Amino acid sequence: MADLADRHEQFIEAGAELITVSTDTQFVHLAWQRDEKLLEKAKFTMAADPTGTVSRLFGVYDESKGLALRGTFVINPEGVLLASEVNFFNIGRNVDELLRKLKANIYAAKHSDEACPARWAEGEKTLKPGAEMVGKVYEALQ
Repeated sequence: MADLADRHEQFIEAGAELITVSTDTQFVHLAWQRDEKLLEKAKFTMAADPTGTVSRLFGVYDESKGLALRGTFVINPEGVLLASEVNFFNIGRNVDELLRKLKANIYAAKHSDEACPARWAEGEKTLKPGAEMVGKVYEALQ
């Protein structure tokens, strides 16, 4: 969450709204934000899901542990899930990659006949999927 706080403005500039959700209560979130120096810049919504309702909805709730796995979801304004990533409890997430995926999804929504290749960054070449692309991806990216 500290990395999200550091990059929050970039997500806002891209047109995103960040909402973190955990099975902790709002009081635990308040304590984290108040006492953890890494979170003092956090300006995004930190939602409490102590019953696991939201975590179950997204399929990341571990019933045996009573905790949620670390899920990351990119949802468009129409409520359509565009990207998801689920990590085990002790694996952090890469905010640079999340921002890249967000920007790629925004680009692809505006250019539905194009595809953003792996490691695509804003302003780089995209691909035009089709039969003529088969076996020619390397050449298309040069």
